[in-house]
Amino acid sequence: MASTPEPTTSVSRLRAVAIVPARLASTRLARKMLLAETGVPLCVHTARNVALARSFDRVVLAVDADEVFEAAARFGVEAVRTRVDHKSGTDRVFEALSQLSGEFDVVVNVQGDEPELAPADLERLTAVFAEPDVEIATLCGPLADARELASASVVKVVRDGRGDALYFSRAPIPSAAHPRANAESVLAAARRHVGVYAFRPRALARFCALAEGRLEALENLEQLRWLEAGARMRVLEASVVPLGIDTREDYDAFVLRARGERSGAGRPGAVGS
Repeated sequence: MASTPEPTTSVSRLRAVAIVPARLASTRLARKMLLAETGVPLCVHTARNVALARSFDRVVLAVDADEVFEAAARFGVEAVRTRVDHKSGTDRVFEALSQLSGEFDVVVNVQGDEPELAPADLERLTAVFAEPDVEIATLCGPLADARELASASVVKVVRDGRGDALYFSRAPIPSAAHPRANAESVLAAARRHVGVYAFRPRALARFCALAEGRLEALENLEQLRWLEAGARMRVLEASVVPLGIDTREDYDAFVLRARGERSGAGRPGAVGS
């Protein structure tokens, strides 16, 4: 695999690009990237929201279908075409990056079905790369309750004292096995993963070159590939835990929020609390 140029990082001005993978063939909610009951396709909502973050030089949709590319063009959003057969959004982001001119210090992967991430959180996620030892970073927030802790559809993360990930899991972590443990203490230690990733370009290239890890395959969590390789991932607290869009009900609720008929784009996170 060809190496990706690594520019010299300036602490005062990190050059950052946000790439939004927008795959048309979604499974749980068909063709959700093009759902447009607000008057705007979902993927365009996401790109516009990401562009509110002041840290990005460019915001680019990485698409795999002409329909999505044409929708982006109609709404004035930059887009690049990528292969249909990528296994993950991260692989799609890497291909898209290879098509962009210029060099970047930070590449942020925002899924196309996350139109309500807090722009301030994206700014903080980018700014952490002023620390030279940070290679990959992501976000987390509080779990709502014990039901979320137990749910296999909610990805949990536990961190070390520096804020780097120790492990991600669909299982309840940490365990409440010790007699001193109680629901309150476990929920205080556990965090819900917010699936947005930021990379140095060199780290993104390395990540995509790694073979699938054993734990990654068992948990169906691609971020474990990086931890299994012995690398670190910084996990920052989000100010808002956003409501992603996986189902028809999720999208209908988003439409109401976008029209101003319902409040609450997510739960408050731990930042500033």
